[in-house]
Order: sequence, then structure tokens, then C-alpha cells
Amino acid sequence: MKILIADDHTLFRDGLRSLLEARGIEVVGESSDGVETLEVAARARPDIVLMDLTMPKMDGFEATRRLRAEHPEIKIVVLTASTDDESLFEAIKAGAEGFLLKDLEADHFFDLLAGVARGEPALTPALARRVLQEMARDKAEAPPQGPDHLTAREFEVLEAMVEGTTSNRALAEALGISENTIKFHVRNILDKLHLKNRTQAVGYALRHGIVDPDVL
Repeated sequence: MKILIADDHTLFRDGLRSLLEARGIEVVGESSDGVETLEVAARARPDIVLMDLTMPKMDGFEATRRLRAEHPEIKIVVLTASTDDESLFEAIKAGAEGFLLKDLEADHFFDLLAGVARGEPALTPALARRVLQEMARDKAEAPPQGPDHLTAREFEVLEAMVEGTTSNRALAEALGISENTIKFHVRNILDKLHLKNRTQAVGYALRHGIVDPDVL
């Protein structure tokens, strides 16, 4: 397990590094702000980023969103002193796999960290209940998603697929973004349109006039 520690407090980073390394966990990098976190993550390719929320230049929420878009294979676990529900829900919606408080006992922390490596969410039972309640409320209140919920970039990706550019590499070259970002946008398109694959997305776009058929 390779870890990146993102926190603007040097003493906290030093203590957490010592704790992790004492358990045989490799710390491949440290960062003190959100911008540096993205740079170090791109270079060190950790398995997990332990992300603080209140950092200069770019906060942990935006850094989490950017990491999820650029490197969806990297898991992000928020490690914070913030206990308010708003921070919890925003972090999970941004793409964090977990939300842990800095006063967590060491043994519990490592148990949850091991779970993240296995693909499990890192949430204490109390936080998990709060997240589930919020998700249930959002599901009950939110209208069904459709083409109106696609972002401008997602429309560009969909249009390129309709034109016949379907591979991640070709889409990335055509739009000037990374393949990981393409994967992120395609997944969002399929989720928002309730479709299973790219072929269905192209057919849906043509049937519903999302993309002008004259582009073909």
C-alpha cells in the first residue's frame, strides 16, 4: 500500500508518516496544499491519498474532485478535524472513498485503511449512517437525470463519440485531455443517461436529438 499525505501542518504529517511507516506502509510523498497534492500524486502514483480539507491554494474538496477526474484509480480518504455534516457530504460527493476524523484511534484507523485497499469505504458506523440518510434524502428529492444534466465537456465527449471517435486514446487526442479524464466523463455520461455502454450512448444521442445527425 502506497500512501500520499496531504496536509498543511508539518508536525501532523511527520507524526502520521512515522505511524504509517511503523506499520510497514510506504509513504511515497507529502504535500502541503491542494495544488502540490495534484503534482505529487501525478508523479508518485499512490494507492491512497490521505486528504486534509483545509489547505491553502486549493482546498481538499477541489483537490479530491480534480484527482478523481485525472486519476480515478487513486483512492482518496479525507482525514480531517472537521465534524460537520456539510463537509462530510461534500467530500463524499467530490469522490472521497472515506471520511475519517483525526482523533480516531490508531488501530481503528488502520483497520479502515486496510478496508479501503480492499475496495471498502472508510467510514465509522456513525458517519456511514449520516451518509446513507443524506443519500436517501437526495434520491427522494432529486428529479431524474437526463441530457440537461450533462456538462459542456460531457456534450463534447458525446458528440465526438457520435462522430465515430470512440476509443479513450482517440477521444483524449481529439479533445486535448487525458485518457483518465475521458474515462471519468464517459462514466458520468452513462450514469446520467442511465445507459450501459458507449454504443447505447451514441444511439441515445441521435434518437433524442442531443447531437445533430448532420455531424455524421
